Amino acid sequence: MGKDAEVLRTSVRLLGRNDLEEALELCSRDLVANLFVASRLHAARQRGAGGEFWGWYEGAALRSMCWAGANLVPVECTPEAVEVFADRARRQGRQCSSIVGPAEAVLPLWDLLEPFWGPARDVRAGQPLMVIDGPPLVPPDPLVRATAIEDIPVVAPACVAMFTEEVGYSPVAADGGTLYNAQVAGLVTSGRSLSRIEDGPRGPRWSSRPSSGPSSPRAPRCRASG
Repeated sequence: MGKDAEVLRTSVRLLGRNDLEEALELCSRDLVANLFVASRLHAARQRGAGGEFWGWYEGAALRSMCWAGANLVPVECTPEAVEVFADRARRQGRQCSSIVGPAEAVLPLWDLLEPFWGPARDVRAGQPLMVIDGPPLVPPDPLVRATAIEDIPVVAPACVAMFTEEVGYSPVAADGGTLYNAQVAGLVTSGRSLSRIEDGPRGPRWSSRPSSGPSSPRAPRCRASG
């Protein structure tokens, strides 16, 4: 096959609103692993998604995708797509804080980017993604309840501490907490935050905070801390 024919057979481009259904279909091949990107696609229907969707085509079919925003998240990536997405990310310059997704795509993607972006804070090659698709096997904790607006002064500092310990840097360092605290307040006011708050010797003490993360109409995502 000649070079011109190869260019026509495979290509990469930015995806737009007209590509949303095809992109969601790609995510549905493994909805659990691709839930974050699926949630960004659903958000793009109503407002700006806050990043870019890169699509890798084989012929006329969307074969692989990558979300490029606060995180770099590959979706159903072939080895060829990993190389192309790495090249695009390298030329664009580092704009994300993490690369997240299935290890078989993330690790080779990072291998290609590390020489240009420098060493990672941490490489988690075996971090599990857990699923529950039936009733829980343990009774619910009766002290867990929906987080109220008045709980934010207790919950927000605990969220900052959890994020810093988990990710390796403070989410409030850049702007003093304006953006991150707004995100926490948004989860609370939208009913997507649950807390277990106990009375301590110095007043209310946050014990744990499960919250609803990115979700799609077919699957919610829950993340817990504490």
